[in-house]
Amino acid sequence: MKPCRDLCHDAPVSPAAAGEDPRPGRVVYNHLGQCVTDLARSRAFYERVLGFEFWRQIEPPDATSARLLGLSEPLTMTACYLRRDGLVLELLHFGATNHRHVPQRRAMDEPGLTHISVSCDVDAVRDLVPLYGGEVLADTDIGVGVFVRDPDGQLIELLPLAYADRMGDA
Repeated sequence: MKPCRDLCHDAPVSPAAAGEDPRPGRVVYNHLGQCVTDLARSRAFYERVLGFEFWRQIEPPDATSARLLGLSEPLTMTACYLRRDGLVLELLHFGATNHRHVPQRRAMDEPGLTHISVSCDVDAVRDLVPLYGGEVLADTDIGVGVFVRDPDGQLIELLPLAYADRMGDA
């Protein structure tokens, strides 16, 4: 068997491996999008439980949105933007019945985004979660942190404020 250096000899060299800066210029974080089944319920959860603030809401045209999102018309989509500590959370709601799906409970080891993590008064936030349609996953409680689910099943990790303070000192 040939060593990797011989097998890979004709492989293209990445810009980073060639000592070049591979970044495409300026890249700025925009938002994190999340599909929800009930926009009012999700807004209440994120605003009242996690302290997000309403920023803006749009109802973009179906044709351009369907093309961008790779979905079929009609969409009747509403995009609601909430902000917290520099994070913009986009709540997407589809009013058209052909785009309503039962939320799937993803496991932590499935590829893709797994969870949102916030530092907070864990006990106070945990107590609010069920009042706004969420679920506390009591079996994940390790004393200093716990996972909860929002009303559509999105995993959210609750960690103490001391964790955020330590991260700020790093």
